[in-house]
This record gives sequence, C-alpha cells and structure tokens, in this order.
Amino acid sequence: MSPDEIRALIEVGLGCEEVRVTGDGRHFEALVVSDAFVAKPTLARHRMVYATLGDRFDTEVLHALSVKTYTVQQWRKLDD
Repeated sequence: MSPDEIRALIEVGLGCEEVRVTGDGRHFEALVVSDAFVAKPTLARHRMVYATLGDRFDTEVLHALSVKTYTVQQWRKLDD
C-alpha cells in the first residue's frame, strides 16, 4: 500500500480535518485530526483509525501503523 491509499481510506472512514501518512510500503506512521475523536480515549481513537483500514492487517497488505490522533481543538492548540 502507498501512504496516499492509507490516507484516503482514513479520510473517508472518519471525515478528517487533516491526515498525514508516511511510510516505506509496509510500515507507516499516520497523524489523524478529526472531531470524531472528541471524548474518546487514545485506545478507542486508534481502533477507529484501524477500522478504516479493514482487513489489510490480517492479510499482511499492511504490516504496521503507528498512529497519533488529535481532535481539531487539540490540533489547533499545538499550532499556537
């Protein structure tokens, strides 16, 4: 998979403000900003992101994804 394919799946699945994905073809890092994360703990947020990728982990299409998640408000505070 490419970073752009992963980004597109996450954007469609969560209605994100921003998604950035980098990686080498099997190992990726994603930064995801979405108000879908409001009032959700970190583990729930990560599960939401992984859910947008379906069975790609099970089929070894995608080996590893490191995720950082923020609400829009949290993200804007980091920019200040």
